[in-house]
Amino acid sequence: MIVLKTTQEKVLAALQAVAGIVERRHTLPILANVLIRKSGSQIELTTSDLEIQVRTTAELDGDAGNFSTTVGARKLIDILRSMPADQTVTLTANQSKLTLQGGKSRFTLQTLPSDDFPLVQEAADFGPMFSVPQKTLKALINQVHFAMAVHDIRYYLNGILFVAEGKNLTLVATDGHRLALAQATLDVEIPKQEVILPRKTVLELQRLLKDEKDGDEGAIEMRFAGNQAKFVFSGMEFVTKLVEGKFPDYNRVIPKNHKNAVTLGRAPLLASLQRAAILTSEKFKGVRVNIEPGTLRIASSNAEQEEAKEELEIDYGGDTIEIGFNVTYLIDALMNMSQEMIKLELQDTNSSALITVPEQAGFKYVVMPMRI
Repeated sequence: MIVLKTTQEKVLAALQAVAGIVERRHTLPILANVLIRKSGSQIELTTSDLEIQVRTTAELDGDAGNFSTTVGARKLIDILRSMPADQTVTLTANQSKLTLQGGKSRFTLQTLPSDDFPLVQEAADFGPMFSVPQKTLKALINQVHFAMAVHDIRYYLNGILFVAEGKNLTLVATDGHRLALAQATLDVEIPKQEVILPRKTVLELQRLLKDEKDGDEGAIEMRFAGNQAKFVFSGMEFVTKLVEGKFPDYNRVIPKNHKNAVTLGRAPLLASLQRAAILTSEKFKGVRVNIEPGTLRIASSNAEQEEAKEELEIDYGGDTIEIGFNVTYLIDALMNMSQEMIKLELQDTNSSALITVPEQAGFKYVVMPMRI
């Protein structure tokens, strides 16, 4: 049976959409496979890692009739990638094998039965559905994702807090040393919902969501249950487990009423920090920031007694403050912004700094000082 017959470009796009969650190593060999279900000319592709499941549907021609199987996702993608984009490819099923043909090339692949593929059991108690433009959600994720923890023992930090309430959608990420918050206003009122999305889900959504550059691909529909979230967008269905646990009270972490503030250019500050970072010690990554009327100085040094000094002219008339930071935390935030100007608010040497953006009230970035 001919399962599909279309251009390499079409098959590859459908496969790449679902293959991001497929791990290279698995306890269950079948999880390295993609589940292919054919009904008529429509093909449904599904992948899973037992916690996240991604599904897409595509029209990929082939023989009429129903058919299902599973085959190695990465192998199939690697083979397709090695072919020209306009090449017509055919996938034919024969007993427990699939044959992929394109031009004079022919590959025979082993399959595993579709009945053995472990689909994620969807929750029965999903709350009300609400939707936001894909570009809005992608922009919010882009502004906070870098502050998520990685493999932290406090597992609730290995992800993003997602708070939908009234007309506000707020995303918060923290690793205990810094915190990023981004907020957008929605067109619709939504009942309060608060969930923690796992790190892997966040990075996958970031990869799959469309933004202005890709053309506005419409909205993403979201529904949350007690331990699961479901997203539907661009012909895809994405189901994920949620992180259980209590996220820290982020409102208490965000400094209020810092009395010293300076507005300065993002790009010059980022360039100075990147240069100073070259001579920080591998382990501590610390830089000293001196702020005084008219001038901001950045200094770093390392165990070899090398040092870097940077100076920026600023419009500032507040207190003189010397404060230390992990330079990576500052660079991460500045690199994930696109605005020209940022506002830096400080209290003293020992208090967290707050970075905001003058033209965007919904963004806040808090970074703890470090002793240097």
